[in-house]
Amino acid sequence: MKIDLENRDYTLIIDKSGSMAKRDCEGGISRWDVMQETTFALASKCEGFCPDGITIYTFSSKFRRYDNVTASKVEQVFMNDDPSGRTNMAEVLQDALESYFQRKENGQAKLGGETILVVTDGQADNPQAVIKTIIEATRRIDRDEELAISFIQIGADAEATRYLKTLDDDLQSAEAKFDIVNTITINEIESEGISLKEVLIRAITD
Repeated sequence: MKIDLENRDYTLIIDKSGSMAKRDCEGGISRWDVMQETTFALASKCEGFCPDGITIYTFSSKFRRYDNVTASKVEQVFMNDDPSGRTNMAEVLQDALESYFQRKENGQAKLGGETILVVTDGQADNPQAVIKTIIEATRRIDRDEELAISFIQIGADAEATRYLKTLDDDLQSAEAKFDIVNTITINEIESEGISLKEVLIRAITD
């Protein structure tokens, strides 16, 4: 089913744990710098069908939320944050999902639902809590396309790759009502020879 891009909300959740400062990306730049370039490209793309901007979270031990982010506001988001801390993914994902369900209850959510992109370079500190949060969310939606969560790996952490594949492949056997998760690992990105920017744009438009 083709998604109606204009009738959907978009949230980007960005890992800003300490390891995101690692300079192992093409050209010797950091994972964090790659994320700034990629976020700008994504926000620019989304403005074409979502002119009020997207929601952005940055997270490590704690999270920060930015609403209605357009391309012109991306630089400010990254000026406010630097990589540090751990990978407390469950808490930020819970906040993003609860925000959607509250807007839905209040009649403020777009009818097409919501797409959430999570870019991370490591395994969550609380992996079982992330799984529980997603499973509970599947039980609160009416159709599988209402919510889409894509986990996209940046950096080459093998443990993170295994964990993210578990989120993609094993949640329905753990009693998730719908399969709403898609994972794109670093191995898949490299095998296709595409950039992180292309991966994120594909994740919202496919």
